[in-house]
Amino acid sequence: MKAKNGFTLIELMIVVAIIGLLAAVGIPMYSDYVIRGKLAEGTSALSDGRVRMEQFFQDNRTYVGGPAPQASTNFTYAAGNLTTTTYTLTATGIGGAAGFVYTIDQANTRVTTGVPTGWTASANCWVVKRGGGC
Repeated sequence: MKAKNGFTLIELMIVVAIIGLLAAVGIPMYSDYVIRGKLAEGTSALSDGRVRMEQFFQDNRTYVGGPAPQASTNFTYAAGNLTTTTYTLTATGIGGAAGFVYTIDQANTRVTTGVPTGWTASANCWVVKRGGGC
Protein backbone atom coordinates (compact mmCIF):
# COMPACT_ATOMS: atom_id res chain seq x y z
CA MET A 1 0.00 0.00 0.00
CA LYS A 2 1.09 3.48 -0.81
CA ALA A 3 0.89 6.22 1.91
CA LYS A 4 -1.21 9.29 1.22
CA ASN A 5 0.49 12.67 0.97
CA GLY A 6 -1.17 16.07 1.31
CA PHE A 7 -4.72 17.16 2.10
CA THR A 8 -8.02 16.45 0.43
CA LEU A 9 -10.12 19.22 -1.04
CA ILE A 10 -12.75 18.75 1.69
CA GLU A 11 -10.16 19.26 4.43
CA LEU A 12 -8.91 22.45 2.79
CA MET A 13 -12.46 23.79 2.38
CA ILE A 14 -13.18 23.14 6.07
CA VAL A 15 -10.07 25.11 7.06
CA VAL A 16 -11.04 27.99 4.73
CA ALA A 17 -14.58 28.04 6.21
CA ILE A 18 -13.23 28.17 9.77
CA ILE A 19 -10.83 31.02 8.91
CA GLY A 20 -13.68 32.91 7.21
CA LEU A 21 -15.91 32.51 10.25
CA LEU A 22 -13.20 33.73 12.62
CA ALA A 23 -12.47 36.72 10.37
CA ALA A 24 -16.19 37.58 10.11
CA VAL A 25 -16.39 37.82 13.90
CA GLY A 26 -12.93 39.17 14.67
CA ILE A 27 -12.55 42.03 12.19
CA PRO A 28 -15.67 44.00 13.29
CA MET A 29 -14.77 43.51 16.95
CA TYR A 30 -11.24 44.76 16.29
CA SER A 31 -12.58 47.79 14.40
CA ASP A 32 -14.81 48.70 17.36
CA TYR A 33 -11.86 48.29 19.71
CA VAL A 34 -9.76 50.69 17.62
CA ILE A 35 -12.57 53.28 17.53
CA ARG A 36 -13.08 53.00 21.29
CA GLY A 37 -9.37 53.69 21.76
CA LYS A 38 -9.67 56.88 19.70
CA LEU A 39 -12.70 58.07 21.66
CA ALA A 40 -10.67 58.13 24.88
CA GLU A 41 -8.59 60.93 23.36
CA GLY A 42 -11.64 63.18 22.97
CA THR A 43 -13.21 62.48 26.35
CA SER A 44 -9.96 62.94 28.25
CA ALA A 45 -9.23 66.22 26.46
CA LEU A 46 -12.72 67.51 27.35
CA SER A 47 -12.23 66.54 31.00
CA ASP A 48 -8.90 68.34 31.02
CA GLY A 49 -10.52 71.31 29.26
CA ARG A 50 -13.18 71.50 31.95
CA VAL A 51 -10.50 71.70 34.65
CA ARG A 52 -8.74 74.47 32.72
CA MET A 53 -11.99 76.41 32.31
CA GLU A 54 -12.65 76.19 36.05
CA GLN A 55 -9.10 77.40 36.77
CA PHE A 56 -9.66 80.27 34.32
CA PHE A 57 -12.91 81.14 36.12
CA GLN A 58 -11.15 81.13 39.51
CA ASP A 59 -8.59 83.59 38.20
CA ASN A 60 -10.94 85.86 36.21
CA ARG A 61 -14.46 85.36 37.63
CA THR A 62 -15.76 84.79 34.11
CA TYR A 63 -15.61 82.09 31.46
CA VAL A 64 -15.38 84.65 28.64
CA GLY A 65 -12.03 84.17 26.92
CA GLY A 66 -11.51 80.75 28.49
CA PRO A 67 -9.27 78.23 26.71
CA ALA A 68 -10.40 75.34 24.56
CA PRO A 69 -8.25 72.22 24.19
CA GLN A 70 -5.89 72.13 21.21
CA ALA A 71 -6.90 70.04 18.17
CA SER A 72 -5.56 66.50 18.20
CA THR A 73 -5.25 63.60 15.78
CA ASN A 74 -8.86 62.46 16.13
CA PHE A 75 -10.74 65.50 17.45
CA THR A 76 -11.14 69.24 17.03
CA TYR A 77 -12.30 71.27 20.02
CA ALA A 78 -14.30 74.45 20.47
CA ALA A 79 -15.39 76.58 23.40
CA GLY A 80 -18.87 78.00 22.93
CA ASN A 81 -21.62 79.75 24.84
CA LEU A 82 -19.00 81.66 26.86
CA THR A 83 -20.63 83.98 29.37
CA THR A 84 -19.72 85.06 32.88
CA THR A 85 -21.40 81.95 34.32
CA THR A 86 -21.65 79.37 31.53
CA TYR A 87 -19.60 77.60 28.88
CA THR A 88 -19.80 74.59 26.60
CA LEU A 89 -16.79 72.65 25.34
CA THR A 90 -17.32 70.55 22.23
CA ALA A 91 -15.17 67.80 20.74
CA THR A 92 -15.91 66.91 17.12
CA GLY A 93 -14.44 63.71 15.75
CA ILE A 94 -12.28 63.66 12.61
CA GLY A 95 -10.50 60.85 10.83
CA GLY A 96 -11.08 57.55 12.63
CA ALA A 97 -13.47 59.17 15.12
CA ALA A 98 -15.55 61.00 12.50
CA GLY A 99 -19.20 61.38 13.41
CA PHE A 100 -18.72 61.60 17.17
CA VAL A 101 -19.58 64.89 18.90
CA TYR A 102 -19.13 65.21 22.66
CA THR A 103 -19.97 68.21 24.85
CA ILE A 104 -19.44 69.22 28.47
CA ASP A 105 -20.58 72.34 30.29
CA GLN A 106 -19.99 74.21 33.55
CA ALA A 107 -22.34 71.84 35.42
CA ASN A 108 -20.29 68.82 34.24
CA THR A 109 -23.17 67.70 32.03
CA ARG A 110 -21.73 65.24 29.53
CA VAL A 111 -23.67 64.70 26.32
CA THR A 112 -23.05 62.75 23.14
CA THR A 113 -24.84 64.73 20.42
CA GLY A 114 -23.49 62.93 17.39
CA VAL A 115 -22.54 59.35 16.61
CA PRO A 116 -21.92 57.43 13.38
CA THR A 117 -24.35 54.89 12.00
CA GLY A 118 -24.65 51.83 14.22
CA TRP A 119 -23.91 53.71 17.44
CA THR A 120 -26.47 55.20 19.85
CA ALA A 121 -26.28 58.80 21.14
CA SER A 122 -26.91 59.68 24.78
CA ALA A 123 -28.11 62.83 26.52
CA ASN A 124 -26.66 61.64 29.83
CA CYS A 125 -23.07 60.61 29.15
CA TRP A 126 -20.26 60.24 26.64
CA VAL A 127 -20.89 57.14 24.56
CA VAL A 128 -17.77 55.00 24.31
CA LYS A 129 -19.33 51.65 23.33
CA ARG A 130 -21.56 50.58 20.50
CA GLY A 131 -25.19 50.48 21.63
CA GLY A 132 -24.98 53.61 23.80
CA GLY A 133 -22.72 52.24 26.54
CA CYS A 134 -21.05 54.88 28.67
